[in-house]
Amino acid sequence: MDMQIYVCVKHVPDTAVNIKVTGKDSFDESVDFVINPYDEYAIEQAVQIREKEGGEVIIVTVGKEAALKTVRSALAVGGDRGIFVKTDAHFLDSTLVSQAIKKVIEDDGTPDMIFTGKQSVDAEGMQVHYRLAAGFDMPIASDVAAFSMSDGKVTVEREVGGGTREVIEMSLPCVVAATKGLNEPRYANIPSIMKAKKKKVAQFDIADMGLDSGSDGAELNELRPFPDKGKAKMIEGTPAEMAEELVKLLKDEAKAL
Repeated sequence: MDMQIYVCVKHVPDTAVNIKVTGKDSFDESVDFVINPYDEYAIEQAVQIREKEGGEVIIVTVGKEAALKTVRSALAVGGDRGIFVKTDAHFLDSTLVSQAIKKVIEDDGTPDMIFTGKQSVDAEGMQVHYRLAAGFDMPIASDVAAFSMSDGKVTVEREVGGGTREVIEMSLPCVVAATKGLNEPRYANIPSIMKAKKKKVAQFDIADMGLDSGSDGAELNELRPFPDKGKAKMIEGTPAEMAEELVKLLKDEAKAL
């Protein structure tokens, strides 16, 4: 039986843009949005497995209507079809997101592997992949920077800090959360972009899925712009004069002393 590989991706603001907060829990969404960068490594790994082992790569996204663009972008770099869960909410708790993803995957098929990025670059909650693994009762490895598969077993290397890597072996099915360096994500060309427009994308509304949002999830209380770092101040004079001026600045302006 062909493998079913699900890849969870997120529609996020490009990290190069300037985010302008427009309300207590909203920002100017006219900026450029892209596939979450860590998710690009997840897509590429899934596509490489399909090219070698056969099977199907299914892209799963939860987001506003505009997130359909990210689904199409993921299909253009190798996904076979997509599943899009639409929401109008500015912020969704990771519990609700994982519930939605779990439901559409269960209704769609039987996952042999679920790939995600290690985190999203906007909320940086780092929770959805763990909640999915718990929901499906699957083993999980996060921060995965190397991957191999043989005889129904997956061997990964995960970054644990300080340049150290941990080697983990997991049986299928499993969840893999990718990080930078796992592979070299491919770029979409014009023919693949045109083909992606014709690929099937099943669409659902999260409000119609009967999910339990509960009362113990995370809430977005307020968005605040990150404070300006300020400009560097040059100190001139003799070493003694510069030292005296530095102490004064640390005490009077930086309030560090």
